[in-house]
Amino acid sequence: GSKRNWQSLCKAFHRALPTRPIYALDLRNHGASPHAAPHTNESMVADVKRFIEGYELEDVTVLGHSMGGKVAMTLALSNPTLLSHLIISDIAPTNKPLRPEFVTYISAMQHINSLAPGVIRTRADADRALAQYEPDVSIRQFLLTNLVLPPHSAHTPSASTSGAHNKPRFALPLDLIEDSIPALGAFPWEYRLPEGREGHKPEHPTWDGPTLVVRGTKSSYITDENLPSFKAFFPNARVEGLDAGHWVHAEKPKEFLELLVEFLDGK
Repeated sequence: GSKRNWQSLCKAFHRALPTRPIYALDLRNHGASPHAAPHTNESMVADVKRFIEGYELEDVTVLGHSMGGKVAMTLALSNPTLLSHLIISDIAPTNKPLRPEFVTYISAMQHINSLAPGVIRTRADADRALAQYEPDVSIRQFLLTNLVLPPHSAHTPSASTSGAHNKPRFALPLDLIEDSIPALGAFPWEYRLPEGREGHKPEHPTWDGPTLVVRGTKSSYITDENLPSFKAFFPNARVEGLDAGHWVHAEKPKEFLELLVEFLDGK
């Protein structure tokens, strides 16, 4: 993932909410942020907290999608006074292994990075290579936001054959991410009430601030079975569904924006 995927929406947020400063963050090992171990939920939570406190931000709303949503939820639950609003996009506060396709994506990018100079010269070449692993063009375009093209690679064929340092490659610490996959589906707490005490306070933290959950109704990340976990951790959560898959904000940007603006305006 990369904050570049949010550029258009961030501009739309600013137009709709002009008094709110907006920050798009690349988590560690994403986009333009440094590559660093460990690649865990806890380390990313600490990074975001450090950013908020370092810039002395107030009245903070955090929006997180997918793994970023788990980071956002963990941040709120472990720092109850840090945030004013929380927005979660298509991920539940549950322990669930990452879906097998994520392993496939890592393998696909590792394969492309391992190819000899000259095999992949352009973004279109990389897209064709990815198509052997992922048929969905929108997901391939998402993955390709991490592809770095060397200067003139698309215009000077000889340039891409001059060495491994001068060929298109995915600028991600893929081996580190691959090793971290078992931990990335984790959530620090499991929702369950003490046996025989139905209706009593659960044995895990809660965050009582206003929370918006946006689910893709065509996605399997938030289901009718795991929906109760939101109310368990976030008693003031409101759940809204959009006719989309997992990449809700990309598939339904207008509707996604409208939900967020309404939520933050308190209408």
